[in-house]
Amino acid sequence: MQGQNRKDIYPGLEVGIILKKDQRNGTVTYGVVEKLLTSSLYHSRGIKVRLEDGQVGRVCEIVEV
Repeated sequence: MQGQNRKDIYPGLEVGIILKKDQRNGTVTYGVVEKLLTSSLYHSRGIKVRLEDGQVGRVCEIVEV
């Protein structure tokens, strides 16, 4: 799992997140980071972000371009 360290995530980065409603089934939603919402440097379940389309979730993967 990627996306647990805040230093690896920044606005404009394309990521896959898991929304709160999808935590049980693990459905991944892709988008571009607008804002980081987690203030700590590390989070075991992933850094929480807001995507440019307004969706909020925890980063589960960073899309390599």
